[in-house]
Amino acid sequence: MPSLLYIDLSYNQLQGPIPKNKAFQDAPLEGNIVLCGNVIGLQPCNPSVDNKHKSTKDQKFVFIIIFPKLGALLLAFLGISLVRRTRINERDTKQNNMQHEEIFSISDFDGRRMYEEIIKVTSDFNVVYCIGKGGSGSVCKAKPVSGSVVAVKKLHPILDGEEAPRKEFLSEIRALVEIRHQNIVKLRGFCSHCCHSFLVYDYLEKGSLASILSKDCEADKLDWSTRVRIVKGVAHALSYMHHDFSPPVVHRDISSKNILLDYEYEPVVSDFGTAKLLNPDSSNWTAGAGTYGYIAPELAYTTKVTEKCDVYSFGVLAMEVIMGKQLADFMSSFSTPSANRDVLLNDVLDQRLPPPTPNIENELITIARLAIACRHSHPQSRPTMHMVSQALSSQPANSSRLPEITLEQLLN
Repeated sequence: MPSLLYIDLSYNQLQGPIPKNKAFQDAPLEGNIVLCGNVIGLQPCNPSVDNKHKSTKDQKFVFIIIFPKLGALLLAFLGISLVRRTRINERDTKQNNMQHEEIFSISDFDGRRMYEEIIKVTSDFNVVYCIGKGGSGSVCKAKPVSGSVVAVKKLHPILDGEEAPRKEFLSEIRALVEIRHQNIVKLRGFCSHCCHSFLVYDYLEKGSLASILSKDCEADKLDWSTRVRIVKGVAHALSYMHHDFSPPVVHRDISSKNILLDYEYEPVVSDFGTAKLLNPDSSNWTAGAGTYGYIAPELAYTTKVTEKCDVYSFGVLAMEVIMGKQLADFMSSFSTPSANRDVLLNDVLDQRLPPPTPNIENELITIARLAIACRHSHPQSRPTMHMVSQALSSQPANSSRLPEITLEQLLN
């Protein structure tokens, strides 16, 4: 109490040491025989008394200041230790799961190393690396340290641990690995474990056919000869999947979004996430995939998926390539009597390109005729993809010139 100037302590029967404040030192102290201190008329204090007083203050300081801080530090230490232990346990769990899960290698593909690299370079599949999404998962662009740029298709959880369907799915993936065709995207490998499952494909520089056709500044780079080559490439790929591979593979989602182009604009069929293997003696697989405008009409009333569903989708795609636009509405008039049948084929071709040369005219007529045949309402009346592929390769001569042919003539 530094502001205290005067105090009278006389006759209060006080005891203990006098404070060192000047007001206490000069105060009247009569009648307090037990007081002590360095004051005239008082006994000196026993050292133990001062120590006891000091000890009491120290104890209060410890309880009020030190103990709470020590408690806070202890809680912080325990919290950090708990978080660290949890992370270590999670890491050990992941490592143990990776040891027991199936991560197989294909050719020079090291599944475990590729998994670790892709998780790292995509920041655990961060959305900033996403370049597309499909029915079976999202696609990321990645450049592992050990190789070139790849497209990584992260799959949705594989049947949540159900063993039989999961094995069936893995068997399908193994079958797809065996596909070797220049017009089918190359599957480099597959990783599967509890955290992520993904397919690793070659990355195609030019992106999807749908994206290019939708942009005027890019569509004109697809000249007539390139478009004819695209249609032929897709036909050859489907013919291979349907007729040269055992068991046959039905893609189920042929569309311009799933046709990718390399740096030379060569077509590559992608997205086997919805593909299903068909055993000749099975009841096939139920429908559940496809893109609006490309889906075969019979799938509206049946669940049976066959190769003829791909044939129908190819017909839509082929016309889209030469017309330069999607056909969901326009093509519906081809199979019903209407005035549109008098429309010239030449008038529905992509007007962003210059007129085709006579040789290209002949191929465009063949493509249009085959495309309409592929879109027949009755599946059994559609040609097979082997027949389509052969017809496109043989380049049959057409008796009429492009400016003379109507859509009705193609239907007949």
